[in-house]
Amino acid sequence: MIYFDNAATSFPKPPQVAKAVFNAINTLGNPSRGSYKLSLDASRKVYTAREKIAKLFNLDNPLNVAFTSNATESLNIAIKGSFKANDHIITTAMEHNSVLRPIYEIRKNGVQISIIKCDKKGLLDYYELENGIKENTKAIICTHASNLTGNLIDIKKLGKICKDHNLLFILDASQTAGVFPIDMKADYIDILCFTGHKSLYGPQGTGGICINDTVNIVPLKTGGSGSFSFSQQHPNTMPDALEAGTINVHGIAGLLAGIEFIEDTGIDKIRDHELKLMWQFYNGIKDIPRIKIYGDFSTTLRSPIVSLNIDSYDSKDISQELADTYDIATRAGAHCAPLMHKALGTENQGAVRFSFSYFNTSEEVDIAISALKKLSDS
Repeated sequence: MIYFDNAATSFPKPPQVAKAVFNAINTLGNPSRGSYKLSLDASRKVYTAREKIAKLFNLDNPLNVAFTSNATESLNIAIKGSFKANDHIITTAMEHNSVLRPIYEIRKNGVQISIIKCDKKGLLDYYELENGIKENTKAIICTHASNLTGNLIDIKKLGKICKDHNLLFILDASQTAGVFPIDMKADYIDILCFTGHKSLYGPQGTGGICINDTVNIVPLKTGGSGSFSFSQQHPNTMPDALEAGTINVHGIAGLLAGIEFIEDTGIDKIRDHELKLMWQFYNGIKDIPRIKIYGDFSTTLRSPIVSLNIDSYDSKDISQELADTYDIATRAGAHCAPLMHKALGTENQGAVRFSFSYFNTSEEVDIAISALKKLSDS
């Protein structure tokens, strides 16, 4: 099989990820729950992972990294725990439902929301965004890269807007963590939400939320923390404040191995390879009759994603044909990005998404180009 669905989950993982999970299952206990070796070893492994993540995103305090099950949980924590009635927040039409649905929920509690539209290429109007800031605006929440078009947000520009207006900047880094450098200090990011199973090469069921020291979030969950057990209140110190219950130590061990793979390989090398494959694919299909490609390809600053359609054919049919006839895995449909599809005019048809990994090859891209030429001719 040729796997081009890395924006959904990366495959394959580096071999050391599976080995780390196997070793953790056989050697680690529950962190912060005992003074014996299994527990202490688990605590050390988890803290090392916090350190690596803090370093990756330039966050000073590793204890301000809390582990979650995925970016969806992280975003729910950030969005549902940061605002009250009559607060105003701004987001964009680029967002995944992991941002949109929690926002729609808190709107029922009196939080005001503004959603900045995108043009037909999926590009954001930064002037309109900044012009939408009001006296009661508390935050801007956005994705770093569209999971549909691959268009990147200029997070440094957006972070500066937040800093100038004293707003929280909440970033969904699901599509970019591990591929693009993200600096919470330089980009003025207050809360960063990430998933482990995409470009960080970790197992599914891993993710996290990084916060700076000035942020206070009301926990989404409360319960056991391994600390302050006689208090009726959940601890408010990080990371316990946002980590009720036993965390996924085995998965975190795998995530740590994935991050170490990125460190050893080099994030620039990974990104350059993925973008090289993306441009090879784009240039190989852009002139094929009947194929329509979505997104902005006038800039090299983009995520390694290409979404397309063939005439008016349902995207699911094209994706199924690619799988059945050519053994090529892609993602079709709405991609949990309804507003982006409305901006592109594809809400009924969906789109076929190709997303590239460090483990894909130029030969695989050539096969995909040939397959699309044949499908376009049929």
